[in-house]
Parts: sequence; structure tokens; C-alpha cells
Amino acid sequence: MAPIPTPPAEPEDSPDTYVGQEATSAERRARERGWSTVRSLPPGAIITMEYRVGRLNFEVADGTVTRCWKG
Repeated sequence: MAPIPTPPAEPEDSPDTYVGQEATSAERRARERGWSTVRSLPPGAIITMEYRVGRLNFEVADGTVTRCWKG
């Protein structure tokens, strides 16, 4: 039987620090801090709810991050 994979550790970074930042610079900063996937979404976007280790989600309105969460 194959071993159960161990997911990589997430960066030690608080999503709250990205709220209020300009979206492009926030995405660049998140990647520099080790997030493997950064997803920018418009307010109210319909998305799948699966949790992905290493993914950071931004809700962006008028070019500014208004909400940020892991997964």
C-alpha cells in the first residue's frame, strides 16, 4: 500500500496582513513569502470550497485586496 502523502507546510504568514494592499503587490509579496498558489477573485465569485495547502485567496475590488483567506 502506498504511504499517505504529507502535505508541505504553509508559510507562517497571516492573511490579514494583505487586506488593504494593492492586489498586484500583495500577490507578489505572497509568492515571495512562500505561497505556491495565489488566487485573486472578484467580490461574490462562485468558487469551489476544497482546501488546498499552500493556496492564498484574495477577494479584490477596485484593485485592492478586501478579504484574504487560506486554502
